[in-house]
Amino acid sequence: MPLPTAFACCAYSPPAPSMICSDPGGHLRSVKTLVRSTVEIPPPSHLPHPIESLRRGNWVKLICGASFEDAADVRNLSLVYTLAGVDCIDCAADEPVVNAVNEGIDAAMSISMVNRPWVMISVNDDKEDLHFRKAEFDPEDCPSDCPRPCEKVCPATAILLQRVFEEGELVQNTEWGKLQGGVITERCYGCGRCFPICPYDKIRAITYVRDPSTTTKLLQRSDVDAIEIHTSGRCTDLFSELWNSLGDSLKNVKLVAVSLPNVGESTLPVMNLIYAIMQPYIKCYNLWQLDGRPMSGDIGRGATKEAVDFAVHLAAARNKPHGFYQLAGGTNAFTIKSLKKQGLFQTMTIDGNSLEKSNEDKQARPEQAYIGGIAYGSYARKIVGKILHKMHTQHGHAYIEDHPEYLVEAVKEALTLIGPVKGYAELRF
Repeated sequence: MPLPTAFACCAYSPPAPSMICSDPGGHLRSVKTLVRSTVEIPPPSHLPHPIESLRRGNWVKLICGASFEDAADVRNLSLVYTLAGVDCIDCAADEPVVNAVNEGIDAAMSISMVNRPWVMISVNDDKEDLHFRKAEFDPEDCPSDCPRPCEKVCPATAILLQRVFEEGELVQNTEWGKLQGGVITERCYGCGRCFPICPYDKIRAITYVRDPSTTTKLLQRSDVDAIEIHTSGRCTDLFSELWNSLGDSLKNVKLVAVSLPNVGESTLPVMNLIYAIMQPYIKCYNLWQLDGRPMSGDIGRGATKEAVDFAVHLAAARNKPHGFYQLAGGTNAFTIKSLKKQGLFQTMTIDGNSLEKSNEDKQARPEQAYIGGIAYGSYARKIVGKILHKMHTQHGHAYIEDHPEYLVEAVKEALTLIGPVKGYAELRF
């Protein structure tokens, strides 16, 4: 999506080539030591390592954001969480963003020997999904005395307003002059927190659907491993239309994920209908993303409740569709504790019923965990994003490995989130 004219200068332009060999303070060596001593490389398996993680129940996915298109941050987030040992990085189905993810992964692997995470692109089948929208408003419509609560509430620092004299000179934090600026489109990921807080109801949502032809081209790339389709969970017509439009490009992926919310009693029947649409053509693994409370993990402890409740709901159900299951939507540092309380963290059987199916079923085994893992989005971005913000404030757009003191801090934050799922040894920083 194009940037507003006022923010053309904020678009990502890559910094100078990384000077990764420069490490005067020894911080980069500290990163290598930290990763080697903490992140465990699992023993060889006949399964791809991300699938082995799903089977064991310790899969972790980083959600960069289906609409988050700040390539500079996406690259650095991908680097940090690759070093922390995630199995998958989920990003917008946008070529520059996919490039940024792979660049971050490559940089991480040049720093330390870690498994390469799969790259997943996210798409939608209609405009109802909250992940595929942007906030928009005309700052010149804002009253000059507006306290600008939208700036304060935005978790992505995607709103920037400045007051301006009639002559055009920009002045911040004054009490007069018209406003200029608005939403930094590439940073807005559609959380919607600015909509209700605007005292003048000036902010609107712009929704969109990812172009299937663009998605098809991305799926033909060797560095895109998986696709996630967001759907409403209420009907299957639009899902079927998108699935058919993707056609043979789906043969290139290793994993197909479907993300949907819990819409009550109709959820399970719709999931089974969706799987029936996919089954004749799917040649890879499949995963169900149980989307609890979208884009809310950074809000607080209770945000994870809906995702865990969704898991509990399906755990009690019969005739669940084939595939792995993973939590998302409101996930944060409290999700594991909530899963453990429900007896669902890395649990291999549910209510005494083995998950074993036919010998031909390569995914479902007696030892397969019911909940394959957790996807972290807004919370994961928040804890590392505060460090990236400090770096950007001092150095502008920069590769985080060029400032290893920030990289050490960021990797430590990532490990505190990923470590409990992966079962890393006790972290002592």
